Amino acid sequence: MVWSHSNTRLLAYCLSLLAVGEWLRIVPHPQLLGEEPKPAETSIPVPLEIDTSGMIRLSRTEPIWIDRQKKWVVVDGEVCLRSGTLEMFACPKGTKEHESIVSVPVRPFLVHAGLLAVGAKPGKPVQFVPQYVPASGTEIAVWVLWKDKEGKPHRAPAQQWIRDVRSKQPMPHAWVFAGSSVRRHPDTGQSIYQADGGDFICVSNFPTAMLDLPVESSQAEGELLFEAFTEHIPEVGTPVRLVLIPKLAQ
Repeated sequence: MVWSHSNTRLLAYCLSLLAVGEWLRIVPHPQLLGEEPKPAETSIPVPLEIDTSGMIRLSRTEPIWIDRQKKWVVVDGEVCLRSGTLEMFACPKGTKEHESIVSVPVRPFLVHAGLLAVGAKPGKPVQFVPQYVPASGTEIAVWVLWKDKEGKPHRAPAQQWIRDVRSKQPMPHAWVFAGSSVRRHPDTGQSIYQADGGDFICVSNFPTAMLDLPVESSQAEGELLFEAFTEHIPEVGTPVRLVLIPKLAQ
């Protein structure tokens, strides 16, 4: 199967999955098939708390919503790591929690579809051969919302939870919507969205990443560039809400 990153192809793919009941059960909503999203109004930072009751929920079983007006994709998860070097900022639950700060019980495939629905455009994953070419795509801001032990709400750009292992400063780079890829299982022929295996929001470059950094960042042992910014991260198990906001042309 030759995979295209165009919005039309992926939306058609989403609808085909819905029709045959493969992988997931997306909650149908007429707005998903409405007119093309208009450019987002700049509304950063996000509020300290977000009510999802008026948003479009993309799955009956997985906590993911979109707001087409604000151009947000909202995903719930929890803190799974507070120290150590990183390959991811966030991963799907049950995959790469040993090298990610946040885990989410949501498949990245759904997040990809949500980003398309709010107007983001996937580019291309990182290329290593014959030479390094960084990941490309719409820039995506990632915000984290959580509450402390006293119930006080907090928010921060995800970069504030990640620091450079050398400078000890917060990670300065933004993520781009690389878009991962789809392959067919050699035995079953089932289509597999590769980021579902763990490579959701990456800080090391992976050709399977859904969101990646547009700069060279090694995944090799002993050469990782980023680590958890422990002092900025709440306790493991703390519920968090991620808000993904594409940087769209005005």
